[in-house]
Amino acid sequence: MSIVLVGGHDRMQDEYKVIGDKHGHRIKVFTQMPPRFDKSIGLPDAIVLFTSTVSHKMVLTAVKEAKKKKIPIMRCHSSSGSSLEETLKQLKSIVC
Repeated sequence: MSIVLVGGHDRMQDEYKVIGDKHGHRIKVFTQMPPRFDKSIGLPDAIVLFTSTVSHKMVLTAVKEAKKKKIPIMRCHSSSGSSLEETLKQLKSIVC
């Protein structure tokens, strides 16, 4: 399953990807808003938002794209590795 992770800490990008691999997910991480962010999201199976470490504009863009493409969104306040693992477990039960 492919997942777009919006938010989080720059120094944790590699750890987020390792956690995703451990659970059988391919994760694309956006900790900063790149140009044409809406096009960079693509068509993942789900979007995970770390709400405490992301700009309001990034959240609005991700939610808009998710609604337009009917992509499920999981919101998580904490941006730790353990909270990502819990979110991925919950996501697996919802999407699969």
